[in-house]
Amino acid sequence: MSEAVRLFSLQIVLIAVVLILHTYLGLHIIRRTLIFSDLVLDQLAAFGALLGVGIYAKYAFSESETVANIAAYFKYASVGSYVLAMAAVLFGSLLLAVINPKSKAIPREAVIGILYAMALVISLLLTDKLPDAEAYVTTTLAGSLLWVNWTLVGVTAFVYIALLLFHYAFRHKFITLAENPQSLGNEKLWDFLFFTTQGIITVLIVPIAGVLLAYAFLMIPAATAALFTKKWGKAVLIGWSTGFVACLLGLGSSYTYNLPYGPTLVLFLGLFFVGAMVLRCVLSRCSAA
Repeated sequence: MSEAVRLFSLQIVLIAVVLILHTYLGLHIIRRTLIFSDLVLDQLAAFGALLGVGIYAKYAFSESETVANIAAYFKYASVGSYVLAMAAVLFGSLLLAVINPKSKAIPREAVIGILYAMALVISLLLTDKLPDAEAYVTTTLAGSLLWVNWTLVGVTAFVYIALLLFHYAFRHKFITLAENPQSLGNEKLWDFLFFTTQGIITVLIVPIAGVLLAYAFLMIPAATAALFTKKWGKAVLIGWSTGFVACLLGLGSSYTYNLPYGPTLVLFLGLFFVGAMVLRCVLSRCSAA
């Protein structure tokens, strides 16, 4: 198997797996109008990974062999990097669940936007002190698939399936949270669990896909499906199908024309969404005629 075929196969399987849960969670976010909550968690995951890079850069070449060995656990996409990213998104999930203004003068989305700005700023302040900072910022935005292997795909698939089972088992709670949150006695707990689920998939996908594509996976297929149905199961099927086809075309274009992986997939997902909007308009006019 050639290297190109291997990478292409890895990406197809990975995309097929992640789009299911991303589409489902994206539907929740759209229906609850928490549009930028994922960007907060994506950026915090990137901050955790960058913090690991900073630790590695500072101590990897220490005269102490023990310190150098510990520092090696924090280089980009390492175990320590994932731990730091997970800690950051858990903190972000707690903030998103707890800070929920009841006053109409301050919408929740404004708070989410402020949290995102803070997450972005602390990431920029951190990278300002790192060697080759621009390369790391680009990697966190656009992702890097060069180190992806079948072991990582397998671990990702296992975690995603476990999260899907968790959401299926408590689907009535999460759907109530989206449609009638006032009827839940412990709304903040379920909010925290929802954002934690988002955070876990963010930690897994950001080092591979980058912040932009991770956000696109979550929002665009779900937004496309929301144009045509309000039924949860049907929406997941539509979102997954259109997202998967768009990503296949994006992958093919990326390889054929030597384009950056992440931005190319975002572009094709966006084009499919625009096409879906046009189709929705046409169908609406035909039904009204």
